[in-house]
Amino acid sequence: MDRTVVAYVIYLVVSIALTVWVARTLSRNGRIFLADVLRGNEKLAEAVNRLLVVGFYLVNLGFVALYLSGDGTIEDTRGVFEALSTKLGVVLLVLGVMHLANVYVLNRIRRRGAMEREQVPPVAPQDWVRA
Repeated sequence: MDRTVVAYVIYLVVSIALTVWVARTLSRNGRIFLADVLRGNEKLAEAVNRLLVVGFYLVNLGFVALYLSGDGTIEDTRGVFEALSTKLGVVLLVLGVMHLANVYVLNRIRRRGAMEREQVPPVAPQDWVRA
């Protein structure tokens, strides 16, 4: 087996492991946040959480697969490390950007829900005031 194939195998194993780890971490810690965003609706929060995890896997594993192809043949061990560091660095950046995008969107939804709750008066109007 040549070094290029070894680099591909290492890249796939590490990238898939990182994607699974990040998805599980986000899913586990995101449940509470989603329950708050969705006003305590636990069933809906769990369903949205699962959908977000599936989307996360699809986007990130799709990117990992597309980014697998190399620029050429790797000649030595140093080339293996350089190729892996570049590819894994880009995968980590994509995972981070995906995480930040999810948090940003959910935070916007959360803020909008909080603003809607604030617009409802705490006590119903009881009388009219003449101007």
